[in-house]
Amino acid sequence: MSESTIRLVSLYPTLLGTYGDGGNVLALKHRARLHGLEVEVYDVDPGGAVPHDADLYVLGGGEDTAQVAAANALRADGGLSAAANRGAAVLAICAGYQLLGESFPDATGSPAPGVGLLDIWTDRLPQRAVGELATNPNSGTGVDLDLTLTGYENHAGATHLGKDATPLAKVLAGSGTGDGTEGAVSGRVIGTYLHGPCLARNPELADRLLGWISGRQLETITEAAVEDLRRERLATVLDR
Repeated sequence: MSESTIRLVSLYPTLLGTYGDGGNVLALKHRARLHGLEVEVYDVDPGGAVPHDADLYVLGGGEDTAQVAAANALRADGGLSAAANRGAAVLAICAGYQLLGESFPDATGSPAPGVGLLDIWTDRLPQRAVGELATNPNSGTGVDLDLTLTGYENHAGATHLGKDATPLAKVLAGSGTGDGTEGAVSGRVIGTYLHGPCLARNPELADRLLGWISGRQLETITEAAVEDLRRERLATVLDR
């Protein structure tokens, strides 16, 4: 592996891999190839040590019991926190997003401790959020994308942001966080409820993550099949 190779860690894909979230790793590999970047992927299963020295860490969604188990394991291991604190990028989806915060509901609805990488906490929405989700990214987050994000949500969490977290986007259609915003950003840590998979539907977000890591301003590369998918999905919820 060369020094220019991006080291990508897929965290607990057997616990946190619902709704096709493993596709985010595939999307990152694909977009990296388009930009002439090399990627080495490491799958870390429960019980395995989380590398401290990787460039990008990806977490997906999962059920309540799996979410608690993943949070407990990540806190005990410490590798993800150490990596994020030295500037590694993190993308966390749904349950993975919630567990990066201070607390989230377990299967009984009681607060379970999170990893503490994001200044957020989660409790329950009055009604489960299910369906297509469309959002406009906020400026000033470091993500700064000039496009509508598309995905679908399936969660019961109302996530609240503290002063050290910034909303990723404003909701155009769907529920998101529950207050008109969606997701959270702090430094190079991004959390979102967007399934789809998120990076397959929103490849520019994958490019932003890869750009952070590589230190390059990546050119815009448009793929017709992706644009067709985006138009079709956004048309189901937005008047376009």
